[in-house]
Formats: sequence, C-alpha cells, structure tokens
Amino acid sequence: MTQKTRSRAARLALLAAVPALALTTACGGAAESSDDGVASVSDAPSTGRTKDAGDASRSGAAQGKSAFYDAQMKFVQCMRKKVTKDYPDPKLSGHLDWTKINELQEQRGSDDVAKAGRGGACKNEMQKAMSLEPPRDTQKDYESMLAHAKCMRAHGVSKFTNPRLQDGNVIPGGDPNPASPEIAQDSPAYKQAEQACKDKLLDGLDGMQ
Repeated sequence: MTQKTRSRAARLALLAAVPALALTTACGGAAESSDDGVASVSDAPSTGRTKDAGDASRSGAAQGKSAFYDAQMKFVQCMRKKVTKDYPDPKLSGHLDWTKINELQEQRGSDDVAKAGRGGACKNEMQKAMSLEPPRDTQKDYESMLAHAKCMRAHGVSKFTNPRLQDGNVIPGGDPNPASPEIAQDSPAYKQAEQACKDKLLDGLDGMQ
C-alpha cells in the first residue's frame, strides 16, 4: 500500500468515528443508474427557504465556520507540537490542506502525519474539529466526486470507481480494492490525472477518493 493510499485510509478511518461526518446527508437523494451506467442523483428536495430563513441560515453557517476553523487550528497546533512543526495551516474554509499534508507525509516517509500522530496523539482534536464542520450538501458532494471519478478515468485511470450513495451518505470512489490496491497512485500517469482532475472536487473533499 502506498503512502497516499495509507493517508486516505487513515483519514477515512478517523472520519468514520465522528457522528456528524462531512459526508453525512444534508439534502437526501437516491442513487440510480443512467443510460451510460453511471450513477446519478434524482428527486433531491428543494431547499424551500424563505428570505428570512436564508439569512438566519447564513448567519448560523458563518458562526459554525468560525468554530470549525478554530477547532482545526487547535488540531494543527497539536500536530505541530506532537508530530512536526511543519504541519500546514488549514485553508480559510477550515478544511485541512490535504495536498500539502500528503506532500509532507511523502517527505517524512511516515503516515503519522495522516493518522493524526503516532498512536492517534491528536485524534481527539481532529474528531472535535470534524464534528464542528458546517453541514454539507450531499447531492453536491456526490456530483463533485462523480465528476472527479469520470475525469480520472478520462485521463487514463480506467479502474477508478464512482462514488456511491448509501443510507444518505456518500461513499467515495477510487481504487476498487483499497485493501490490495489495483491502482498505482505513485505512478506518473496517476499523478498527471490527479493534477488534471483536482479542481473537480469541492473544498473539503480533496483526499477523500
């Protein structure tokens, strides 16, 4: 298993322990097969917000975003103290910068960076931060991951699988067999496809598939 594969597996394992995940449904939807065999979302409910409700929601989202960022900074400070002083700042959105984290992990030759420290030294801080992440739109997250999967295949990574919707959650796509990888994520071809398709993923989804 490559360093990058371990990084993603570690991140997903940590997220799985958090009751309110980034990918937990915010507006439902069911997966169905389209004519080309690619899953799609249908019958997503409308938001139905009034202007006042929308203003209140934006105000609450702004407060939640600030709390999320502050919690992520506490996690980052923990990682700098217990793992490496070079651990990168979160993005302004509060989401971790997994591109920089993966680069740092490769430089160190250790997956402690992705696993929130040796023995999960900063796991509690990471889970606290993720529990404060503002609600996401499941349909948009799914469509973002689907576009990314299609892009990866179009750029030569033919085995890259689509995400799935299951029980109101988005299950990331990627390697069809993560336990025994079939996709060489360290290959030049994969890295070129990853670079070409990175903008398909919404903020906060990088590193998820």
